[in-house]
Amino acid sequence: MQPYLILGFMIVLGYLAHNLTVSYAAGLLVILKLVLPQEKLLYFSSHGVNWGIMLLMAALMVPIATGKIGLSETLDVFRNPIGIASLVIGALVALLGRWGVDLMGADPEVVAAMLIGTIIGVVLFKGVPVGPMIASGLLYCLMKVLHLFFH
Repeated sequence: MQPYLILGFMIVLGYLAHNLTVSYAAGLLVILKLVLPQEKLLYFSSHGVNWGIMLLMAALMVPIATGKIGLSETLDVFRNPIGIASLVIGALVALLGRWGVDLMGADPEVVAAMLIGTIIGVVLFKGVPVGPMIASGLLYCLMKVLHLFFH
């Protein structure tokens, strides 16, 4: 019963904060929990992040698919400082995301805190809920730095 109460709270919180992404995600999980056996729900947990990233990447590539961004615009990123900085930051964020996914898999109690922090960021600051992986990656980096000083 507790999962339904928490998910129901998230549905209401997302609605009241005018951030339907949180409401839809929590609502989807309520439906999946009602109709799927536990092992299928765990399968969704282990593969859902990859499916979500795939959909996000596909959405970001639509300008390429529609021809709005062509080969010349793609090559132009190597010719200016903002383009080069974007490449470096994109690679860094991808690395942080990988570390974040690894940390969330290795240290499950971190997941709850990251999710709560992400929901706070989405609801209160109108953020975008891709933060748990990046936040976990930043936490991973912080843990490594602290380990250097305190171990």
